[in-house]
Amino acid sequence: MRKPCCDKEGTNKGAWSKQEDQKLIDYIRTNGEGCWRSLPKAAGLDRCGKSCRLRWINYLRPDIKRGNFGQDEEDLIIKLHALLGNRWSLIAGRLPGRTDNEVKNYWNSHIRRKLISMGIDPNNHRLNQIPLRPPPKCGVSASATSSESTNNECKPLKSSGNDTDNRVSDSLDLNLDLTIAFPSPPATSLEENKQRISKTQMKRQVESSEPVPTLLLF
Repeated sequence: MRKPCCDKEGTNKGAWSKQEDQKLIDYIRTNGEGCWRSLPKAAGLDRCGKSCRLRWINYLRPDIKRGNFGQDEEDLIIKLHALLGNRWSLIAGRLPGRTDNEVKNYWNSHIRRKLISMGIDPNNHRLNQIPLRPPPKCGVSASATSSESTNNECKPLKSSGNDTDNRVSDSLDLNLDLTIAFPSPPATSLEENKQRISKTQMKRQVESSEPVPTLLLF
């Protein structure tokens, strides 16, 4: 088990006051950071060494950059995360004025959600594969388009292996002889033709029975 950095009994916990911040700033300016275990007693602070380190690195450093992250910083965080993963201290070292805690919080609250909305996996920075739709079942959707029906044709079912079914199918004799017949004329047309023929014959008989006119000479 790791030994605690200091005796936490009797140490002050909670928010830092302005007097404590000033004591920590003055000591580091004159003596440097040094060993964080011995710094609280040397600076006259009733704080844990870890609390002093985090207070200095995340809030009291003079080179800390405040404000929102720019687009160039966001792009750099994405590239570094693709190479280094969740090593926030190494990523923050490439961003001057930014702390590892601040970079981690910005990743979880903004960048990660942005990548997910774009269809990118934030863990491996790859596009998520779109799952393929299952093929439609036979006879379920009759309103499918012709293109979908040609691509997703239902395959015929395989035979169950019964010999009796195969024998029955082989014994079937299909009569595929085709006969072409001209359509018979309607009955009314035959009667009209007969009437026309009879009328012409009667006319010819009448014309043959009429007397031939003769000329008289005086």
